[in-house]
Amino acid sequence: MASNSYSVQGMTCDHCATSVTEEVTKISGVNDVSVDVAAGRLTINSDNPIADDAVTEAVEEAGYEVVASG
Repeated sequence: MASNSYSVQGMTCDHCATSVTEEVTKISGVNDVSVDVAAGRLTINSDNPIADDAVTEAVEEAGYEVVASG
């Protein structure tokens, strides 16, 4: 199992977390998504590594910006 974390800018509430979760869950292979709004963190668990570009695109589709990964 792979786990990746990202810093996401612009999230301020539970609705933000839900929007990000819905978009990231659409990525093939994603098993679990955790969003910590207060910390601005997104954590993704998957069977195989997920391309950072796919995560960035999903987060942007939700209306937010990935500012760092790791």
